[in-house]
Amino acid sequence: MAVAEERDQLKTIGIIGGMSWESTVTYYQHINRSVKAALGGLHSAKVIVYSVDFADMAQRQGAGDWQGAAQDLILCAQALSKAGAEVCVIATNTMHKVVGEVASAIDIPLLHIADATGTALQNDGRRKPALLGTRFTMEEAFYRAKLERDYGLEVMTPAVTDREVIHRVIYEELCVGQLEDASREAYRSIIKKLVAQGADSVILGCTEIPLLINQGDVEVPLYDTTALHAQAAVEFALAEAG
Repeated sequence: MAVAEERDQLKTIGIIGGMSWESTVTYYQHINRSVKAALGGLHSAKVIVYSVDFADMAQRQGAGDWQGAAQDLILCAQALSKAGAEVCVIATNTMHKVVGEVASAIDIPLLHIADATGTALQNDGRRKPALLGTRFTMEEAFYRAKLERDYGLEVMTPAVTDREVIHRVIYEELCVGQLEDASREAYRSIIKKLVAQGADSVILGCTEIPLLINQGDVEVPLYDTTALHAQAAVEFALAEAG
């Protein structure tokens, strides 16, 4: 197929972002770089971004108002669909707590971030990943259960005090663009403990964590959910129609 013909097949990706915008930027970069690598030249992705005010969403999270959060994201997804998006991604792990409600309210595919992650782990033969993320992602079943049920993984999570550190750093530092060496060392220490307990890999299960930690910081394989999710969207966008 000629490049021009491939370009005609390029589908429009809708991103529900802003949670936080720091990682939404990374989604946009990953998606466009991958499309350029695939098609060459001056090609870039067809992307529509609906970026929310994260202060409002974080308040809903803290108050346990997941129904309200789901309704907010449904409106975002519906707006993206009406604007021409042919596939949708929620650019955050935590908000996949309400992914079912959002997916059922739109008529375009919604790509689950845990599917992209689980597929990569399964393809690499990983069995016992450690999961780092917000306390919602680490402590509640919506994310871990999907990985365990659909991909046969035994997901480990940090100790309570370590979960508190991870969560605090995400909201108080990473979401506002602060990258602190002390926090990087704290994360590395937590990962080392999990590896000593048997973890064969680490899921960076918050889209901001890859801003702080990369493969050079740890000895076991890291799975960057931001990059994996973005790549899944690109593969969908580049797939031939029909």
